[in-house]
Amino acid sequence: MGKSLRQQRAGKGSPTFRSPSHIHPGPARYPPISSETYRGKVVELIHDPGRYAPLARIVTEKGEEFLTIATEGVYVGQIIEIGPQAKPEAGNISFLGNVPEGTMVFNIELRPGDGGKLARQAGSYAIVVGKTGDKVIVTLPSGEEKELPAQCRATIGIPAGAGRIEKPILKAGNAYHKWKVKARKWPRVRGVAMIAANHPFGGGRHKRRSKPSTVSRKAPPGRKVGHIAARRTGRKKGTSTTR
Repeated sequence: MGKSLRQQRAGKGSPTFRSPSHIHPGPARYPPISSETYRGKVVELIHDPGRYAPLARIVTEKGEEFLTIATEGVYVGQIIEIGPQAKPEAGNISFLGNVPEGTMVFNIELRPGDGGKLARQAGSYAIVVGKTGDKVIVTLPSGEEKELPAQCRATIGIPAGAGRIEKPILKAGNAYHKWKVKARKWPRVRGVAMIAANHPFGGGRHKRRSKPSTVSRKAPPGRKVGHIAARRTGRKKGTSTTR
């Protein structure tokens, strides 16, 4: 009978596919939102194997302790400001509505108080480009412009760890360990490269599916691969590839 498909094995939650959550020091989130501005001190810089940017452990003057993504140039003992009136300096956490236009920010909240969702990757950042009423327009690392509430918080500066992708992988083992901490199975074998017993697209002396890849939403688990319940496939009628 052949073995089950990759997504079937992953859904059972075996150790091969299970997320290594035990290696994470903790979630990188802002403290509860506050209307007053207060200070915090960076007491430790931590390497998180599950992410590419280091973390900073911050203890506030209120006695709160939280982890956040470290800013480029941050150091142990640095004093940062947290709140709506924080100065637009690297490492400070402020409301988007009080950040000057043209400032680079990261770890931006989508909704006030959610702890930070956008531009959290090492070396990535967003730019505040405009303000309209109680909304702030930011340009995300992808180039998309997004309108966010002015009460959303963000960190001034650029996340530490930039330049990671400039180092070559050199060997397959490095790629395996790179994705292992991200809970991703690697290498990923193509379905057309398998035998017919292991995948619906496998078998034969060729590397093509040899059957339509569009399947019904109600297809059984052993056949549910390819374009699942696709609205349309192929090139649109009337378009031409020639110029």
